[in-house]
Amino acid sequence: MKNKTNAMRILENAKIEYTALEYEVDENDLSGMHIAKQLCLDPDMMFKTIVAKGEKRGIMVFCIPVSCEIDLKKAAAAAEDKRVELLPVKDLLSYTGYIRGGCSPVGMKKKYPTFIDESCTLFDKITVSAGVRGCQLLLETQKLVEYIGAVVCNITKE
Repeated sequence: MKNKTNAMRILENAKIEYTALEYEVDENDLSGMHIAKQLCLDPDMMFKTIVAKGEKRGIMVFCIPVSCEIDLKKAAAAAEDKRVELLPVKDLLSYTGYIRGGCSPVGMKKKYPTFIDESCTLFDKITVSAGVRGCQLLLETQKLVEYIGAVVCNITKE
């Protein structure tokens, strides 16, 4: 990638190796499943970043495989909150510094409580957004989890 993203610079400063995987952006289909097909990757190893708001804890970040849906009840339980609701897309940029389809758990404006689905432990490496549409970062799962301080838990629908 000719222009490094903030997430890339942050990982480099932390001495965390990654591989940038570029793909063609389809404005009509920003789904992770579409991106997985383009990159010929298992969608279970590609993690999307979802931002939500809890009644007690406020803004929180949840990373789940692109092949799954978040279970808001499980997310609330993991966050020890009564209720969690998705952050409206219009508020995403102001809270995170990222837009829909390019939201990375690395390099948000503030450090928010972060939770990653336990299925990440099935893979040595997973992908997350590079912070822009058109690029994913492939990196070691454990290094990502440790760096972002994520709680590994069950937060997807069965």
